[in-house]
Amino acid sequence: MEARNMPLYWRVCLTNALVFLLGTVALAVSPATVSVHLLVSEAVILGIGALLIVVLNAVLLRGTLVPLDRLVGAMESVDHPGERPVLPTSGPSTVRRLVASFEAMLGRLDHERSRSAAQALAAQEAERHRIAQELHDEVGQSLTVVLLQLKHLRDGLPDSDAAAVVAVDGVRESARAALDEVREVARRLRPGVLEDLGLLSALAALATDYSQRTGVHVSRTFAPGLPDATAEVELVVYRVAQEALTNVARHARASAVDLSLTVQGGDLVLTVADDGAGVRGASEGTGVAGMRERAGMVGGRLAFDRRDGGGTEVRLVVPTEGHRA
Repeated sequence: MEARNMPLYWRVCLTNALVFLLGTVALAVSPATVSVHLLVSEAVILGIGALLIVVLNAVLLRGTLVPLDRLVGAMESVDHPGERPVLPTSGPSTVRRLVASFEAMLGRLDHERSRSAAQALAAQEAERHRIAQELHDEVGQSLTVVLLQLKHLRDGLPDSDAAAVVAVDGVRESARAALDEVREVARRLRPGVLEDLGLLSALAALATDYSQRTGVHVSRTFAPGLPDATAEVELVVYRVAQEALTNVARHARASAVDLSLTVQGGDLVLTVADDGAGVRGASEGTGVAGMRERAGMVGGRLAFDRRDGGGTEVRLVVPTEGHRA
């Protein structure tokens, strides 16, 4: 077995044995002696010899154990999924094999995390589709039946009974509004435009719909030549933009919103910025937590910043396939 391929345990044992052997030989060939009653000069010589043995042992073991300590420190520095520490590249073959094994383990964990995230994302969307279908087919149809029955009741009322006519018309309008709301919720749960026309068209339709519902102008900036993204990445970008606009409508009291999708350094960057009330230290709700969870599923980073002129900026950065760690 070559020395460089020797297990770490035997390398340490042989190093210590070599140091002890050298110390024994030095004592054997040197003129130094030890009296029955130890003299001060003899104690000094023994102390110096022991110190030299310790120093020699430390020097010989440094090349073996220091890279191992660096590897342990690098392993302990990994706090987030997908993070790759700077691992030592020098040292004995044992340490290099350990580094290679650790890198392979990180690669397997990243692959498994990506696979699990894709499955979780697909399961979430499947559940959204199921709920949207049930809203459209069951609740929507039930409300349609109610509208038809109210119309039939309205047609049977005499015009002289003005109070009943007004009451039935009011109930019909409420039912019609509820039906429209159910259809809108179902449409938001299942963005068919994303599947049919792609991410940019889906974001444009989302901005247009937001402006129509709230009366707030949305400026859109989509950089040309955006890199191709996976279906999972496109879905996460769309959902984050959707939730960000929903939060603006609910809390920001904004008069204008900027929606942009650009590329910076190979990363896909989504920005939703408003001129509203801004971030004021409020605790994160389920919507923001869901946005962070979705971003993490595709290896993205989500940040909230307060704008200089007032308002909030939501920024999602997702690495494209060619720039993933």
